Amino acid sequence: MLMGLSNVAKGASLFTAIALSLGGCATTPISNEQIAVAKSSVQRAEQNGAPELAPVEMSTARQELASAEKAAADHEALSATQWAEKANVDAQLAEATAQERRAHKAATEFDASMATLRQETQRSSQPNQ
Repeated sequence: MLMGLSNVAKGASLFTAIALSLGGCATTPISNEQIAVAKSSVQRAEQNGAPELAPVEMSTARQELASAEKAAADHEALSATQWAEKANVDAQLAEATAQERRAHKAATEFDASMATLRQETQRSSQPNQ
């Protein structure tokens, strides 16, 4: 009887180990999905001028994406997911920063054009002497 309980305990331990292993594998697709989302965000930010207009934010996003990919390769699903989420957020920040800087530049150019137009209007409205 003692021998039977020992085999049951061994079987339960083996079952638990297999279940935990499969549970660990089940989280990998989630981290891979998060990494794919982060890659997409980084690419979109790159296409929208973030490397030139938001280089610090872009560099951070790229570093975090690399960390996510390394963690996934090392089978550290939770870490990979966290790094991927950070990379996604920072890529979005880089893209938004680039858009803001483009808008600011456009507004500054518009203001300069308006000032020039005002000056021209004032010159043309003054009587010739």
